Amino acid sequence: MRIALAQLDVRVGDLRGNAERLLDAMHDAAARGATHLVAPELALPGAPPRDLLLDERFVADTVAATHDLAARAPPSLTAWVGTVDRATHRTPGHPGLFNALAVLHGGRVVDHVHKRLLPSYDVFHEPRWFVPGAPAAPRDGLGALVCEDLWDDGYPVHPGAELVASGARAVLCAAASPFRAGVISERERHAARQGVPVVYVNLVGAQDELVFDGGSFVTDASGRVRHRLPFFEEAVSVIDLDAPGDDLAPVPCDEEAIFRALVLGVRDFARKNGIRRAVLGLSGGVDSALVACVAREALGGANVLGVAMPTRFNDPRSTESALALGRALGIDVEVFPMNDLATGLTASVEALLARFGAPRDGDTTGENVQARLRALLLLAVLNRTGGLLLNTSNKTELALGYGTLHGDLAGTLSVLGDLTKPEVYAVARWYDAGRGVIPPFVLERPPSAELREGQVDPFDYPTLAPRVEALVQGRSVDDDALARTVRLAEHKRWQSGVVLKVSARSFGTGRMMPVTRTR
Repeated sequence: MRIALAQLDVRVGDLRGNAERLLDAMHDAAARGATHLVAPELALPGAPPRDLLLDERFVADTVAATHDLAARAPPSLTAWVGTVDRATHRTPGHPGLFNALAVLHGGRVVDHVHKRLLPSYDVFHEPRWFVPGAPAAPRDGLGALVCEDLWDDGYPVHPGAELVASGARAVLCAAASPFRAGVISERERHAARQGVPVVYVNLVGAQDELVFDGGSFVTDASGRVRHRLPFFEEAVSVIDLDAPGDDLAPVPCDEEAIFRALVLGVRDFARKNGIRRAVLGLSGGVDSALVACVAREALGGANVLGVAMPTRFNDPRSTESALALGRALGIDVEVFPMNDLATGLTASVEALLARFGAPRDGDTTGENVQARLRALLLLAVLNRTGGLLLNTSNKTELALGYGTLHGDLAGTLSVLGDLTKPEVYAVARWYDAGRGVIPPFVLERPPSAELREGQVDPFDYPTLAPRVEALVQGRSVDDDALARTVRLAEHKRWQSGVVLKVSARSFGTGRMMPVTRTR
């Protein structure tokens, strides 16, 4: 039996474009002698469609597009395509849908496989739109699962085991599994538990904060991975299920995987929103340097603009490093000395604030004015050039509230918002190894916002960052003061940009903490 794995990058809501992508994969697979094709979960409507599924017209159009795709599919091929299906009975106020695999053969939809286990943790909120399905019998000796159905640890229902017990000689799993640390080995572990060959087909591409890394694979009955598609890129591969061979795309190291996830996240966010250019503040620090590297790989050097805005508090080597990085990456860097502007604005603000008394100890008004002035200048450039403003704050800073609202926290897309400060250094050093594009000063200097004389960040990041990350991940840390600091910064995180998710728990839709709370 020859099975095609169609690892595709689709766009939410683009029914026509997604159908054409699926159709191209089907014709390619049929031409290579495939008898079956497996496409990712929700490949036709795009994943995750979220509250688009509350729009009855979108649901009707998706169902119609599924039948139209079946009519146009190669008649010799049986295709298992992620889509939605309506339930017979609906609860008032609920759309009453199945997360489904439509089975296409002979010009029509001959069956549906409905997802049975609906996750409601992290970024997954599937019971909001879907209802759980019932068991489906194997077809042509193949049983089918939809993503979470394979990840049945802790559930009383074990769909994979039930399929094998009912005679499935192999299991197909259509997934839209987002990238996060450790997920690759977890997918393979769940596949290995089934006791029969597993064909696991994952979505690739990015949708808002989620990055889907592909990495589709085939395991044999012993759980050994025999075939693997590339990570972070589209691919269609045909395998002989009875003799899959050993064709394994390499598994990237942690730093490479994170970097490639960020590149794909920026590229698809821009491409799918019709954006060609990106702008960022290039300070001469490691965070903005890494964002510049990601943006260059995602959009091309000609479409990235870095703006350096030094004042008298900036080490001259910061601006020199920003310019050197720009030359090495092939991106434009504009230098706009803003000391006079910042000094004049700060004086004007102080004239107003003098009416409310003298500044208190630790007053940061002057520093915040500078940070907000930099954001104003970046947004003015963006207004003139068009494009996307990239935020350069990291996860440790976001957790601690170490950033200025409407200042250095500005930006539509937070590229590093799910990387701790030590991870930023690790990924930057990985990228720089063998390339030599990041000036040594950037990687060796003490971190500093450079908003006052001799300023350095007041944290021991290697010690503090893991403790902060433990709090964010929901683990207990015996430090009430640190927990309170993280809690009090919640309102800032609600106003930051879309954070590209690369960890088990990021800021965004997977961590819905209230701003107003007492614990």
